[in-house]
Amino acid sequence: MATEPLKGESGVRTFFSFPHPVNEYAARSVASMVFALALVIILADVRWLTFVLAYGFLARVLTGPKASLMGQLATRVVAPKVLKRSRAVAGPPKQFAQAVGLIFSLTSIILIYGFGLVGAAYTVLGVLVVFAGLEAFAGFCMGCFVFGYLMKWGIIPAELCQRCNDITLGSATSQA
Repeated sequence: MATEPLKGESGVRTFFSFPHPVNEYAARSVASMVFALALVIILADVRWLTFVLAYGFLARVLTGPKASLMGQLATRVVAPKVLKRSRAVAGPPKQFAQAVGLIFSLTSIILIYGFGLVGAAYTVLGVLVVFAGLEAFAGFCMGCFVFGYLMKWGIIPAELCQRCNDITLGSATSQA
């Protein structure tokens, strides 16, 4: 399921790595869970769940699915056993998208707990709901879209661009 560690890599280094390539269907499954959680936070006004949301993004940025409950559920159950589908996509854009989600969730925490601006925080989470919904239900990853432009403009290093271009479709059973 996971990408194989490189020869000589330590367990810690392997743990703190993002898989490449990733399973698009696992990534979309995570997005659907993010969509649901953020919607619950807003509609039920359960503000403390923003910490759970932020932790999930942080865990996925740092370790891929390894330290994320949503990531584990998506890669071990939903994609392989429920959807029974796999499609290889580049890992770096998905990791970038997780980092954007982390920024959105941390912004909402700061707005709620730092400034008492619940409405503004829920607006930020509402944007996250839209983006997660686009990925989950339409297969459009806004973070990946932005990542593509950052590559095009030369902001993303050429080595990383090459990793994205080296995907061989059908060879991945990795997770997101």
